[in-house]
Amino acid sequence: MRLALLEDDPDQSLMVATWLKEAGNDVYAFERPRELLKIAGRESFDLFLIDWNLPDMSGTEVLRWLRDERSDATPVIFVTARDAEEDIVSALSAGADDYIIKPVRRMELLSRIEAVLRRVRPKEPERELVLPPYRFDLLLKRAFVGDEVVDLTDKEFELAVFLFRNTGKLFSRGHLLEAVWGRNPSLATRTIDTHVSRLRGKLSLRPENGYRLTPAYNYGYRLERYAGE
Repeated sequence: MRLALLEDDPDQSLMVATWLKEAGNDVYAFERPRELLKIAGRESFDLFLIDWNLPDMSGTEVLRWLRDERSDATPVIFVTARDAEEDIVSALSAGADDYIIKPVRRMELLSRIEAVLRRVRPKEPERELVLPPYRFDLLLKRAFVGDEVVDLTDKEFELAVFLFRNTGKLFSRGHLLEAVWGRNPSLATRTIDTHVSRLRGKLSLRPENGYRLTPAYNYGYRLERYAGE
C-alpha cells in the first residue's frame, strides 16, 4: 500500500515509518502540513496517518483540506496524544476514519490500518472480477469483453484489474506505477500513459461499453462508469 505519514516528531516518524515499511508498505513521511498538501495535490495514496498537533496547521485543518478542497475520500487515521473524549469525537466528526492514541504500538497500528481498509474496500473475489461487459479471470489472467478474449500482457492485465477494482477513484501516475510495477526508479511515469492508451484500445473502454478511462491534467487517471447523458 501507499501510505502518507504526517508527523513532526522525527523520532516518532522514523519509528512508525520503519514499522510500516517492514510490513511491506511504501511510506511517504512529512514533517510539516504544507509539505503533505503540496504532494497530495499531485499524488494519491491508499491511506493518510496524521498527527493532530502540528506546526502551521492542525491535523483537523489538514483533514478538512483533503475532504473539502480536494474532495479526497482516502481513509485518514489520526495518531495523537490527545485522548479526551471530546477530541476523539471532534476528529471523527471532521471525517477521520479512526483514531490512535500515543504511545503508538506496532501491532495495534497495523491492525487498525488493516481494519480501516477492509471497511472502505469491497471484498475481492477469489477467482473472477466481473463488471459487465468486462470479466477478468484472476487465476488464469485472462480478460474478456463480453464473450471475446482480449490479449493483454501481464502488466496490462494487472493495471486493468487494479483500475476496475477501484472504479471511480482518481490515481496519480506515480501511484499506478507503484501499484503495478512496484517502486522502480528506472521506470518513467510515461509508462502509465502508454499502458493506459493500450487498455483503452484493447478493452474498448468507450461510453457504449459503460466505462471510460479519463485523464486528470498533470495528475493521473480515473476509470469511471458512464451512464450516458
